[in-house]
Amino acid sequence: MSPEGSRQTATASADSPAGLSGRRRKQRLDPLAGSARNQLRAVLELLPEGSGSAPGRPPLLLVACSGGPDSLALAAVAAFFGRLRRDGTRAFRVGAVVVDHGLQEGSAAVAERTRGQLEGLGLAPVQVRRVQVQGAGTGPEAAARAARYAALGEAAAEPGAAAVLLGPTLDDQAEQVLLGLGRGSGTRSLAGMPQRRGIFLRPFLALRRADTEALCRLEGLRPWHDPTNEDPAFMRSRVRSQVLPFLEEQLGPGVAQALWRSAQILRADAD
Repeated sequence: MSPEGSRQTATASADSPAGLSGRRRKQRLDPLAGSARNQLRAVLELLPEGSGSAPGRPPLLLVACSGGPDSLALAAVAAFFGRLRRDGTRAFRVGAVVVDHGLQEGSAAVAERTRGQLEGLGLAPVQVRRVQVQGAGTGPEAAARAARYAALGEAAAEPGAAAVLLGPTLDDQAEQVLLGLGRGSGTRSLAGMPQRRGIFLRPFLALRRADTEALCRLEGLRPWHDPTNEDPAFMRSRVRSQVLPFLEEQLGPGVAQALWRSAQILRADAD
């Protein structure tokens, strides 16, 4: 065959249905993304049948997103469950709530940038709620948490959302258990955070913090890193940046996973 004929054959092969299907073949799903979807799917099964459903509309899920790696990765994974299926229906509608505590300079800009990334993922509606943190009689962490949960509850109640998705990870659970041990808490407290409490779901309690950062990279997202997470003025920050690393250094790797397993066992006992 002449060179001209070879070129024609190669072109025809590339433009053939087989060649086109090869180019259009979907990329293989990253194993980490697949695992994260499975974890969210399992937690969504904890919702009561028909929860948040409206006639002719799928249930609404709201992702509580600070713009950090954990909640931004959760938003990206949740977006998958809001996509159109082959039959033209959706399993869920997926939106988000960004709570601006107003405690740091530039917090409004962070909230708006987060809103933009969430809308880029296809989430709707995306709300930004600004709250007043009043800490009379409580510490700043507890006061911010109370204001945040109140805002999330209101944001979910207005449209009748089925659930609010929260982003704590295995590392957060380990920190929670360690804080409980330091306070001499009982079994229920040492069981850590539950996967579900009312409308609040925590799908990523078996996922590492490093995994959520990897998920953000996979999606091309730019997470915000809260400087208070490294501020030694806060007890949880000291546990995260000093205590757990020290335990890993002295006892060997796997301390966070061991604390997470302890929480699983204690929760089963307490239940």
